[in-house]
Amino acid sequence: MKRRIAILGKNGRLGAALCRALADSFEILPFGRADLDLTKPLANQLADAEFDLLINTAAATNVDWCEQHENVAARINGHAVGALGSICAERRVRCVHISTDYVFDGSSSQPHTEEDEASPICVYGLTKRLGERLLLKANPGNLVVRVSWVFGPDKPSFVDWALDQAMTRTTVSAVNDKFAAPTYTLDFAEWIRPFLFDLAIGGILHLCNSGGCSWREYAQFAIEVACDQGVKVTAPGVDPIPLNSMKAFVARRPINTVLATDKYTKITGQVPRPWQQAVRDFVRRKFSETR
Repeated sequence: MKRRIAILGKNGRLGAALCRALADSFEILPFGRADLDLTKPLANQLADAEFDLLINTAAATNVDWCEQHENVAARINGHAVGALGSICAERRVRCVHISTDYVFDGSSSQPHTEEDEASPICVYGLTKRLGERLLLKANPGNLVVRVSWVFGPDKPSFVDWALDQAMTRTTVSAVNDKFAAPTYTLDFAEWIRPFLFDLAIGGILHLCNSGGCSWREYAQFAIEVACDQGVKVTAPGVDPIPLNSMKAFVARRPINTVLATDKYTKITGQVPRPWQQAVRDFVRRKFSETR
């Protein structure tokens, strides 16, 4: 009999990828927003759900929305995660929770390790850090997996926006002084497999593609790959703009939140492929499916 995994956030980029990728080895119990409301008590909502592992990819991820709705963001990203941890602890099952690079203040010039101090500078980061702490307090054997700049085929992301702009506009601009590491959902779904039921590995783990880039570099590379695929674009170049010019942003953004994946490599002996290879794969798949 296959072990059963409950996956929260089935309609998100990571949730959808995990539901699809893990279905070959496990029975998947998917939950979307309509199935489970993280702003309400969770014990009754999960009372009839039987599972051997719970993966939480659900979150309030709009950084500016969180800044303007601190209490609700804290409930979804923080206290609900703690409640999930307690529910799993009572059932003696493990909880794997997806967190973010925004728990760091972005002031370091070096990639962040799991041991680096978390010091968020916005409500989104603060509430996600709260969720991390509460989950590990409920059971230190739970696993917090931090990701950044998530992209994949199941839901549009920044890279889709950049490609759309390049095909429909005469100019494209992107921030050139904020840095992180893209995380390809198809890669992530394979990286996470060996950690799901390995109770010896708990705490915090960083999982993203290797290397780091600015939003501008990220967009420019994706557009160049599309051009190589024969995609017609009207704006082949991406103009650089500084982060402080983004006046519509409500919340502060950390400058450098590139995540180090040395811990993952030490455990598995594998190095996540560079973000450029992942973006190339994504773009090729995206346009091969539309032709």
